[in-house]
Amino acid sequence: MSSHAHAHHVQEERNDPQFGKASIGKLAMWIFLVTDAMSFSGFLLAYAVLRSTMSWPHPSDYLGINLSGFATFILICSSVSMVMAIDACKNKDRKGMLNWLLATISGGVIFLGIQAYEYTHLVHQGMTLSSFAHGNNLFASTFYIVTGFHGLHVLTGVIYLCCEYRFALRGDYDQGDYNRLEILGLFWHFVDLVWILVFTFIYLL
Repeated sequence: MSSHAHAHHVQEERNDPQFGKASIGKLAMWIFLVTDAMSFSGFLLAYAVLRSTMSWPHPSDYLGINLSGFATFILICSSVSMVMAIDACKNKDRKGMLNWLLATISGGVIFLGIQAYEYTHLVHQGMTLSSFAHGNNLFASTFYIVTGFHGLHVLTGVIYLCCEYRFALRGDYDQGDYNRLEILGLFWHFVDLVWILVFTFIYLL
């Protein structure tokens, strides 16, 4: 390591006491996310097997790809706002942190609203959890199970965000201790990443 890089590393540690450290909470969240990723992997693998072995309708003929693409964009933007909230907390920018957290919450709520709208539309088109008016019922079942499972994660994340926003309002993060926000960020980024995979597998392929 060059002297310049070493000096930068030392300066980073002085400015940020949590630099390069993993709290028990972070480790616990990583363990949870690894096990949760296995659940999503199982769902997507089952979807791939069913699709490759059965007669399967083309998703673009029935699913709202443009609307879901917009929801994907919103969710990605909410991931960026989560990063900005943590950065504001590091800099002890209370107002900025609260605004960015609120933006993240709004992104999650908009995503859930779009998903609910899509579900309502699909049900009216004859696509329910147990039946599909235009072909293989398993197409509908796997769609609702995989996207619904992810939707529950988004809902959990929004509730989690609202709780931390309330704690931020009462001053829990005014001293710049952003550890809990980073743990929340891990969960939210995971939810966003998984949705990109779900959107690709279910809607685009």
